[in-house]
Amino acid sequence: QVQLVESGGGMVQPGGSLRLSCVASGLMFSLYTMAWYRQAPGKERELVASITSTSDTYYTEFVKGRFTISRENVDSTMYLRMNNLRPDDTAIYYCNAAERPRGYWGQGTRVTVSS
Repeated sequence: QVQLVESGGGMVQPGGSLRLSCVASGLMFSLYTMAWYRQAPGKERELVASITSTSDTYYTEFVKGRFTISRENVDSTMYLRMNNLRPDDTAIYYCNAAERPRGYWGQGTRVTVSS
């Protein structure tokens, strides 16, 4: 039974920071490319960042320089450090473990950036 559990979301003011966590179980975590996606109200789900099994990282343009993705394989945990948050970052953030055809998904953690 594969399970991905996100945590760390909440409400912050613009310019604030949060660190999201995704704890995985039921899979060989160190072998998977992992990723963070997000879905804002009324918008499609989109890729935010990914990290491969060898810790190569990729970011979408709108988070470059502000977000940092990382992983700790001994704890089967992936992180997303988010700095200088903006209102447009408001979304539900989802953890993904890459596997065909669909991969594995967590339930999401809500991030709200508002004054």
